[in-house]
Amino acid sequence: MGIFDGIISGFFIALTPMNLLFALLGALIGTAVGVLPGLGPAATIALLLPITYSIASPVAAVIMMAGIYYGAMYGGSTTSILLNLPGEAASVVTCIDGYKMAQKGQAGPALGIAAIGSFIAGSVAVVGLTLFAPPIAEFALSFGPPEKFALALLGLLMAVTLSGESVTKGLIIMVLGLLFGTVGIDPISGKSRFDFGVTELQSGFDFVTLAVGVFGLGEIFYNLEQQGNVEIVTTRVGQVFPRMADWAKSRMAILRGTLIGFFIGIIPGGGAVISSLLSYAVEKKVSKHPEEFGHGAIEGVAGPEAANNAASSSSFIPLLTLGIPGNAAIAMIFACLLIKGVKPGPFLIVEHPDVFWGVIASMYIGNIMLIILNLPLVGIWVQLLRVPYGILAPVVILFTAIGSYSIANQAFDLYALIAFGVLGYVLRKLKIEAGPLPLAFILGPMIEGSMRQSLLMSGGSFSIFVTRPISSTIVALFAIFIVGQAVLAIRRTGRCSKAQKAA
Repeated sequence: MGIFDGIISGFFIALTPMNLLFALLGALIGTAVGVLPGLGPAATIALLLPITYSIASPVAAVIMMAGIYYGAMYGGSTTSILLNLPGEAASVVTCIDGYKMAQKGQAGPALGIAAIGSFIAGSVAVVGLTLFAPPIAEFALSFGPPEKFALALLGLLMAVTLSGESVTKGLIIMVLGLLFGTVGIDPISGKSRFDFGVTELQSGFDFVTLAVGVFGLGEIFYNLEQQGNVEIVTTRVGQVFPRMADWAKSRMAILRGTLIGFFIGIIPGGGAVISSLLSYAVEKKVSKHPEEFGHGAIEGVAGPEAANNAASSSSFIPLLTLGIPGNAAIAMIFACLLIKGVKPGPFLIVEHPDVFWGVIASMYIGNIMLIILNLPLVGIWVQLLRVPYGILAPVVILFTAIGSYSIANQAFDLYALIAFGVLGYVLRKLKIEAGPLPLAFILGPMIEGSMRQSLLMSGGSFSIFVTRPISSTIVALFAIFIVGQAVLAIRRTGRCSKAQKAA
């Protein structure tokens, strides 16, 4: 099936009433999640993973989860602009100039250009996803166990080092995730590992319980402690469609942000946060009036918002074609696919073309839904901010506990849920990025299985990883990345020591 035939069949699948309903539901929930500060798409998808067990169609389940992810990128700009409070992490940069514009009475144009930039970037990125995903999947069909091992290891390392400020903390959390992933029955020898005599642990930790606890309960516990009274900068948004002068200033920022976001999103660990930060830095660098940034420059809103939406769409490329989740939210969607019996990777387009093309086609439709939801209905989303978090959180916790228990109907899952919730809360308090934890939990068994298969193929020789062309290339990239990170760390240390001596 060619790309044209595939996307046409995908639209036939995505335009069925049931799938349209789930796309709309995902867009609505995603926008609400983006608007409500503190929760974020990863936590929300984790909280809703138990629901996917009751959704018969895997296409519908993934369409809804994908809609939540890229919908949150749209909605996050609302609180950033009106409250100076990012609805999700990728909208942190939007606060800088968006809130200043709102203080000057330009909240409408700021919200409008954020929504339009998000729509353009999201649509362009989905076109890129449509064109690039099939050839990447076809190339990945030549991967054997050595190539899969090298790729998964490289992806995990990049995700860990790029997803947080501290590489050391990221590596610690990665090791913790790898340890959680080894609990249970050894896939090759059949022996039980790290169960400590607990029968329930022989089947290993359930990913849904881990994800819901760390990202769901942990985030809720932290937000209950942090929530304070916030005041909306303006109760009247005004005209949301930007003027021609605003559009003239923003169009190149949107284009640059789209390109930056698309290519950063493909890299494991890159994602929306890094792309929005990079886009803001680029816009300030190329601007003829850099002094305006930080004081209400509309380009400082348009570029980052375009970048984070483009990155959210392009991050599906490594997931659908290589089976490598690049960030925490994509890891949740990876888990959703596994729950529905669909294994993401190069065979997805052959074994489940309905899922592959249906999800991609739904993203075109979802972007249209989101521009409609975010521009005319912005007043409704503003009112959503008035719901007290103290009322919202207990309801979410109740449904979370019910959903986790319903997976296997055993009390042990509730105990594990609480334990992971406490872990998530502690990580948030210590300002440690939890993103590497689910990535390591998912990729750990993949890395272990591929390595052991490779060693069985080579009779125990590690040379198999450097004698095959593709795996040796990936190993070389791995080595270059390690050396590059070491050089950067040495330079940072040198700059800090010089600054201390100067002081």
